Amino acid sequence: MQSGPREIVTPFRPIPLDVPEGMMPNEFFNSTENLNDLVHNNGLLTNPENLLLYRKALGHSNEFDTSIIYNTSKVILNPLGRPVRRTQVPENVRHVWNRMNQIIIDYMLELYPDPEQALVLAGEASLDATWPLTSPGVPSIRMLHNHFIVFRMDELRNAKLADLDNPNLTDGGQHSLFQAYMRDVYREFFDKALDLEILMPSHSPHSQLKLTGYPQGLPCWEIQGGVEALKDTRFWKEYDLILMGFIDFYRTFFSQVSSRNAPILPNAHFPEQVESVLLFNNDFLKTAKKVRDQCIREPAYANAIRWQPAFKQLIYRNDAGKLIVTISQNSIGNAITELLGVVVNRRPDAEAYEQAEPKLIERLLEVRRRLIEADLGDGIATEHWPAG
Repeated sequence: MQSGPREIVTPFRPIPLDVPEGMMPNEFFNSTENLNDLVHNNGLLTNPENLLLYRKALGHSNEFDTSIIYNTSKVILNPLGRPVRRTQVPENVRHVWNRMNQIIIDYMLELYPDPEQALVLAGEASLDATWPLTSPGVPSIRMLHNHFIVFRMDELRNAKLADLDNPNLTDGGQHSLFQAYMRDVYREFFDKALDLEILMPSHSPHSQLKLTGYPQGLPCWEIQGGVEALKDTRFWKEYDLILMGFIDFYRTFFSQVSSRNAPILPNAHFPEQVESVLLFNNDFLKTAKKVRDQCIREPAYANAIRWQPAFKQLIYRNDAGKLIVTISQNSIGNAITELLGVVVNRRPDAEAYEQAEPKLIERLLEVRRRLIEADLGDGIATEHWPAG
């Protein structure tokens, strides 16, 4: 079978949505009223830490698809003031979030034990819109949330090959600015900055899915100990270290793009490695100059730059059944699935969605039961399911 990214079609039930006159849809999606609708129609569980588990109404997969959002819509009314990265979340909230992640991932792997049968993934993407909120494609809910998704492998095998020039695949590696010009220094910085015990560097082809050939060119780490390691707080600290390293690399690079010979940023997580690895590397600084010169010449190019850290961080199961962590810069419009070469084409089709819905809800309610049992929240009743 030919290896390459796949494009699948996922049906969904159209959502009746009345956007107030004068508002753009993505402005409305950031509102407290829209989050109320999400809770009442799709909410599964909530807890005092403002973490909300919900059914993805516009999902990636109708096999298993749910999210946890840090629902700060009522406590932080300014959308630009809401946490959008794990590193911005209070420690007590992150502790609860990590436990929820562990239980949901454990359930997915229990339900789908065979990597030949199912692609299992979980992770988050930054939602900090660095363009005006009215720009097309800006994330619809400016709050940190993560995804838990399962795709049937037979569906992926039968799906058509995706166009390699699909803009949603640009962060898979082949068009990435980091990978095209700074791949070696990118990896060197991670190697020297991060003190890892559970996460072990993993290189292609071990980290790639044979079916899609993805991830492409991205740094990857194997979780030694597998799913049991997710019960260790050390793993989650290392997971955060990877994000901190990525943020330092991203912010340092774009500070050099913005201002030639800019000093080390005062809130860098790894200032010594920033100075010794990044700011003394010719490839790193030549690339910054290349981008800076283009920004000066081309207003449209400069306007498309994401000056603040934009990322996707992912845990997934490879073909050998190993759990792998990877991270990539995020482009607007990209979904987290595309790091693994899966492009999701969502189409309105209520009848097709309703065929899959009972089994999907059954799985979501079971994982909710486990979270309630672990004292991680209380069930939410909707017209589709009871509180439990």
